[in-house]
Amino acid sequence: MSEELLQEETNLTMQDLEEHFDDANPWNLVMKYLEEKTVLPVKIEGIVNGGAIAMVEGLRGFIPASRISLSYIEDLESCLLMDIEVRVIEADQAENRLILSAREILKEKEKKELEEKIAAVKVGSVTSGTVESLQDYGAFVRLENGLSGLVHVSQISQKRIKHPKDVLHTGDTVQVKIIGLKDGKISLSMKALEEAIEEPEEKVEIPKSEKIGTSLGDLFKNIKLSE
Repeated sequence: MSEELLQEETNLTMQDLEEHFDDANPWNLVMKYLEEKTVLPVKIEGIVNGGAIAMVEGLRGFIPASRISLSYIEDLESCLLMDIEVRVIEADQAENRLILSAREILKEKEKKELEEKIAAVKVGSVTSGTVESLQDYGAFVRLENGLSGLVHVSQISQKRIKHPKDVLHTGDTVQVKIIGLKDGKISLSMKALEEAIEEPEEKVEIPKSEKIGTSLGDLFKNIKLSE
């Protein structure tokens, strides 16, 4: 083997080794995960003050309690050995600091589920729901699909009401019709499902033809002329 060929093979080998060492460095890997926002499946292996511990590429990562779930977790011990998905949100080799978070992933999933539910809403359909809250301007109703909509006070009943609490209570089960969908907000109506209120028929007596005309005598009959 010529010296030139040997030198070329040696250089390639050293380059390959350098790349291998870079890939083998766990901090290089977690920095890549940070840049690419990679979703990582991990197991919570320990509970510490203010959060939990999970291992990523052999490194000890810390998950703050506020970033384990979308809601507050009262008992962190209940999360021990739980399998979750996280992202690297901070990585500092010099400080040996690796921070992980599941919250962003959960928020993205929640947003996607909400968008899918809204996309399935059909204006004109009828469904049942539960009154969540009463406001001066209407009632918020949680539908069977988990979404909430507003029944404006003018859409509660065909009868005029001053306040929704006059006819509704929190927790009531009601039937509603979806009458509008705009910017993700659902408009509902209870009034649309009520039977039309029949107005009392007004009897109109049509005078006979001979009574329609008025003579001049009739016009001046009750008028007294001054002397």
